Amino acid sequence: MLTLHHLNDSRSQRILWLLEELGTPYELKQYQRNAQTRLAPPELKQIHPLGKSPVIADGDVRIAESAAIVDYVIRRYGKGAMMPAPGSAEYETYNEWLHYSEGSAMLPLMLNLYVSRLKEAGAPLHPRIESEIANHLGYIESELAGREFFVGLSLSGADIQMSFVAEVARSFGKLAAYPNYAAWLTRMHARPAFKRSVEKGGVYRLAS
Repeated sequence: MLTLHHLNDSRSQRILWLLEELGTPYELKQYQRNAQTRLAPPELKQIHPLGKSPVIADGDVRIAESAAIVDYVIRRYGKGAMMPAPGSAEYETYNEWLHYSEGSAMLPLMLNLYVSRLKEAGAPLHPRIESEIANHLGYIESELAGREFFVGLSLSGADIQMSFVAEVARSFGKLAAYPNYAAWLTRMHARPAFKRSVEKGGVYRLAS
């Protein structure tokens, strides 16, 4: 059986959501951040050398990167659902969103998080960071115009991957300026599988 090593308030929430959407049987092993440092517990180092989450284990397969996990789970357990047909034009768009989420969109958001901790010392960097956040959120906003999902007419792995970008932008108070993306996230939160994922994974502060 597939095992998800799940850290609270982390990217692994979207993997839990994916498993609930697919109805895939899985074992959930939960880990809690240090309340003071917000760092992952050292026990995760025993699961993967980086000590990060999500990590899945499925027989001899062990995967740590979110996009790779989403891709594997959908190919292995999706039964043709939640991804366009390989070789189609929609598949290439889908694959781009899978990698864009962490490869480009999350970088300025994470820089915002870390530079904000520098207080006044980080002030010179904020205009460029804010510009990049606006650039990426504006791009996402335009791509969602007139669309219910990122690719095609139903939920796909692209939506799963792009959810964390929206959650972090929302937590920084930046999502309201992008109504298409904000409305999309509201729709995702309303899905029964998303609600089950929060119930099983514990209080998810990024989604509260």
